[in-house]
Amino acid sequence: MQTMFWLCVALVFYVYVGYPALLLAWRQLVRRPVQKACLEPSVSIVIAAHNEREYIEAKLNNCLALDYPKSKLQIIVSLDGPTDGSEFLVWKYLSQGVELVYSKTHAGKATALNRAVRQAKGEIVVFADARQILNLHCIRALVAGFADQTVGAVSGELLLMDDTSQESATDVGLYWRYEKAIRSLESDIHSLTGVTGAIYAIRSDLYEDLPEDTILDDVVTPLRIVLKGKRTVFEPEAKAYDTVACCAHAEYRRKVRTLCGNYQLLARLPEALIPLRNPVFIQFLSHKVGRLLVPWALLTMLITNLFLMTAGLYVLTFALQLAWYMCAAVGCLISKREASTPILISRETRKAA
Repeated sequence: MQTMFWLCVALVFYVYVGYPALLLAWRQLVRRPVQKACLEPSVSIVIAAHNEREYIEAKLNNCLALDYPKSKLQIIVSLDGPTDGSEFLVWKYLSQGVELVYSKTHAGKATALNRAVRQAKGEIVVFADARQILNLHCIRALVAGFADQTVGAVSGELLLMDDTSQESATDVGLYWRYEKAIRSLESDIHSLTGVTGAIYAIRSDLYEDLPEDTILDDVVTPLRIVLKGKRTVFEPEAKAYDTVACCAHAEYRRKVRTLCGNYQLLARLPEALIPLRNPVFIQFLSHKVGRLLVPWALLTMLITNLFLMTAGLYVLTFALQLAWYMCAAVGCLISKREASTPILISRETRKAA
């Protein structure tokens, strides 16, 4: 029991503290800078969307204003069975060169991406979500990395902003900064284990159609590229701006989706778990697989701790675990109460009216 308990403690510590420390030391020994150059290859921007009426016009105006030769920039919007009239808004931009790939049925993001890439003519394909706004020179920053022939994909940086237009310092914002720091270190050593879905680019000839039920295209596609022998690197000068999740429930759903996507990834790309096949095996095991094992390690820590309560040290560790989970439960209750407050106010307002 003691051995199992301390192994689980070590696993949790390694995933969140030990692995970043390992990357810092590793980078001092082996650093592979990207050989960048000023390039202007043909680029296709692909935006897959379902119901994005609220954001799609701002996104298209943003893309049309990007600092890149218009003759070399193709903008494709792939609408996947929208029901909110998004297609009528996109139609207004067809005269400005925007191309529309439209499907009446909702088949999922992966299918929408596959349809759009088949129409893409650029040497480089840039994937972007509908919601985030891109900085004006992001395309130039992304394509500069492709001057290095070892690079197959380049990830931009997602910035989570608060109400004051500053990068968020909330719990979610701080965790995202921690995550970006890890990705930057991975990129300096060899490759990322996943890119930012809001803005990333690949060489068009490296794209493979995604299975229609793919959950995380921004992990599957870059990992496929790494398994082909190319690098996936991080470019902080290519920025996409978003806001933090509106509530804890929204962040929880995002985390569940990410974890489900990682489990799916293990089933779809088992070769990623073969050291001789995967050049970033240690990073993948530590960053992706380790995060999947942490919940089970925490559960095992709690159960084994119950059988070790005879010693004073284990009474303390059990008390600390209970305190941790109680804080999480209180935080969950508070977030639910805050989420329900606007609904209650709006109902009272309607009654008064």
